[in-house]
Amino acid sequence: MKEKVVLAYSGGLDTSFCAKYLSVEKGLEVYTAIANTGGFGKEELETIEKKAYELGSAKHVALDVTNTYYEKCIRYMVYGNVLRNNTYPISVSSERVFQAIAIIEYAKKIGAKYVAHGSTGAGNDQVRFDLTFQVLAPDIEILTPTRDLQLTRDEEIDYLKRHGVEADWSKMAYSINKGLWGTSIGGKETLTSDKTLPESAYPSQLKATDEREIVLDFVEGELKGVDGKKYFNPIEAIQALEAIAAPYAVGRDMHIGDTIIGIKGRVGFEAAAPMIIIKAHQMLEKHTLTKWQMYWKEQLGNWYGMFLHEALYLDPVMRDIEKFLENTQEAVSGKVIVRLKPYQFLLVGVDSPYDLMKSDFGEYGEMNKAWTADDVKGFTTILGTSLKIYNSVNKKY
Repeated sequence: MKEKVVLAYSGGLDTSFCAKYLSVEKGLEVYTAIANTGGFGKEELETIEKKAYELGSAKHVALDVTNTYYEKCIRYMVYGNVLRNNTYPISVSSERVFQAIAIIEYAKKIGAKYVAHGSTGAGNDQVRFDLTFQVLAPDIEILTPTRDLQLTRDEEIDYLKRHGVEADWSKMAYSINKGLWGTSIGGKETLTSDKTLPESAYPSQLKATDEREIVLDFVEGELKGVDGKKYFNPIEAIQALEAIAAPYAVGRDMHIGDTIIGIKGRVGFEAAAPMIIIKAHQMLEKHTLTKWQMYWKEQLGNWYGMFLHEALYLDPVMRDIEKFLENTQEAVSGKVIVRLKPYQFLLVGVDSPYDLMKSDFGEYGEMNKAWTADDVKGFTTILGTSLKIYNSVNKKY
């Protein structure tokens, strides 16, 4: 009997190559498994399954981890307003560990001797998959043909052609990864420092041109309503917002950052709903949280995003940070008005019962109601005491 290998399969070029290579060259019984984090619909999953069997998969399964991904990760990224390098909503980076967990659990379930993925040797995903597999199943050997053979995309295509695999190879010019929290686009221009992705590289094209205002309804930090419609499940709210906003081609950008392995990297992305949600949520927090809540949230949110990006989700400190972030959301409820335009969105304002801009105390730059002019004079005198002492002694200014 052939030994079993479970391949983390997406239907893209790298994993298609691995499926064929592991079967033909290694003589293994290949079980393909796609861990869906909300990026694939029923028809897409059926197409991926068909491709897997055409490549010789002994059995193909679709593992839906969307709910787990949201509950254990996305909502905390929203709570923390997490944007890697103030740009990237950590779309693919965050979902990899949950895909890896689902894949390795399936491998253990069917008694596979090996587990495989299609990551190259120059990116972050190889570490994310390897580390999760090693921690959760140290006895299962990891196979990585694309990385080990150091193949280019053209070489993988040539191999598949030689083995009779038919496909629209022009669509494989870019590596595209879709999930509930956004889509990444890599290849060609992202390998340079001076070029950006062409319009045609983005899966979502500009279709809506008329300006539109929508209202997002947050309940304790979670999106629960879009444009007047309530959603019990925040996942459905995210998908509804994506359907409205994606035709405006908003949430696009190029992320440039440091990889886990130490080199610089670029990747394009589109994340209409995630970018709007994070920015709208952050604006609501500015109205409902105190100065020091905002300060410490920013520090821990940055750390949470960094650890998530660098494959350290399983570190127990992440659970500690999650507890803090969750505790800050008690008053983060209300509506945020957003205006959509082609290629951009504008945060108009908020309406919340927890808004700390209470006019009973004062209106910024206009009228003081809870203190007198003499109160401010005395406050300023005391506030400046330490500065007066320092400058009197050191006479630097």
